[in-house]
Amino acid sequence: MANLGGRRALVTGGGSGIGAAVAARLQADGAHVTVMGRREAPLAAVSPHYVVGDVTDADDCRRAVEAAGPLDILVHNASSGGGSGSRDVLDVNIGGAENLLEHAEQGLVERRGAIVTVGSTAAVVSGAVAAGYNTAKAGLVMWTRSQAVRLGPHGVRANAVCPGWVRTPMADTSMGRIGGEVDEAYRQVTRFAPLRRPAEPDEIAAVICFLASPDASYVTGAVIMADGGSTAVDVLMVEEL
Repeated sequence: MANLGGRRALVTGGGSGIGAAVAARLQADGAHVTVMGRREAPLAAVSPHYVVGDVTDADDCRRAVEAAGPLDILVHNASSGGGSGSRDVLDVNIGGAENLLEHAEQGLVERRGAIVTVGSTAAVVSGAVAAGYNTAKAGLVMWTRSQAVRLGPHGVRANAVCPGWVRTPMADTSMGRIGGEVDEAYRQVTRFAPLRRPAEPDEIAAVICFLASPDASYVTGAVIMADGGSTAVDVLMVEEL
């Protein structure tokens, strides 16, 4: 665990799943954490410091950054599901990142902070029915790498984490669309992943918090695949597995 005492963090999509796990871990490491999301009750359960808002609304992002204070850590985790319209998912992932950074950049530069975005394996592999989601996550990853190049001379690091399937409320909904019992659906979608299981939110949070911490002081522009090895698999050779 890193010592993040005195550091200030803002986590979007912080009311549940990966975002809530990130907030809890950052708080355990000593950071002052503000969470942002669209539903008050889950946010209040995660942290006493929260802002109800939508990352697609520039004014909401301004309020969130102002409430959090000059930031050492910005974690952009807010997302829309693969079933959302292309415009919506682009607005949340990439537009939201732009809105947040517009207001957070000065503090991040002053404090030589860290940006971590939550992408997806969908940034590098495609499904048949989620072109908008794939495009948004790929765009978010490249946006992050671009910020690493642009802000690196100012001491700001920017990295992306790309999870595979993670047991979250959003993923549970996807399992419901697959049909049958949820645990069996997770087994089906991870049957070719080398680790043969979905991640737990805490496992992804550990990677995100490492990248946000001084332990990753020379890591920037990285894209970490936290996917149980799924993107390492050659789908043409799955019969061997």
